[in-house]
Amino acid sequence: MLAEWSAECSAEDAVLVVPWKDAEGGAGFVDLRANPYDLDAIPEAAQHAPLLHALRALNGARSPVFTAKCDAWAMGAEELQQLQTELELSAADAPNGFASYIDLVWRDRAMFISAPQHERTLRRLARLAEAIARSRAMLDCVLRPAVIDLEGAQEGYAVSVYVKALGHDAHGAWEEWGAALEAVVGVVRGKELAR
Repeated sequence: MLAEWSAECSAEDAVLVVPWKDAEGGAGFVDLRANPYDLDAIPEAAQHAPLLHALRALNGARSPVFTAKCDAWAMGAEELQQLQTELELSAADAPNGFASYIDLVWRDRAMFISAPQHERTLRRLARLAEAIARSRAMLDCVLRPAVIDLEGAQEGYAVSVYVKALGHDAHGAWEEWGAALEAVVGVVRGKELAR
C-alpha cells in the first residue's frame, strides 16, 4: 500500500471542531464511544459495511482514538486519474475507484495536544501501512488542528485518514477499499503503532 502523510496546520487551514452540527439537518457529531449503537445515525456507515466496522473498531474501549467525522464516495474522474498516477496503474487496468475519510482524535491528552507526537505517530503509521499487501490502495493522512469541547474546550490536533482504492469495476474498487480500510484500522489499533 502506498502511504503518505502531511500537515495542514497553518492559520488558513481548516480546524476540526467537535462536536459539530450538520448544516443540512443531519445527525452532526455522533459520540460512538458513549453510544456505540448510534452507528445507525451515520448514513455512510449504514451504506458501507466496511466503514461501519471501522467506526465500531476505532471507537471501541481499547482503541487509542475516537472518530469525529467520516464520509465515503465513488471517486470522480480527476481524483481517479490522480490515484492511478500515484499507484502507477493505467486507466485500463483500474478504471474505477472508491475512497473514504475518517477524522481521528487521540484519546490520550498528552498525544492530543502534541504536534511532534502526532508527527512521530504518522511517520510510524505510514511505515507500517506500506507493509500492507494492497498495491491498488493508498493511505493518506493529514494532521490538522482540532478543538474538542465535550468536557470543556481543549485545543490540539486530529488526523484525517483517507483510504483510497482502485479496481477493474466499481464493485472491485469498493471491495479493495474495504479490505484496505480494515487493514489500516488494524494498524491504528495495533501495538506496533503505540511504540
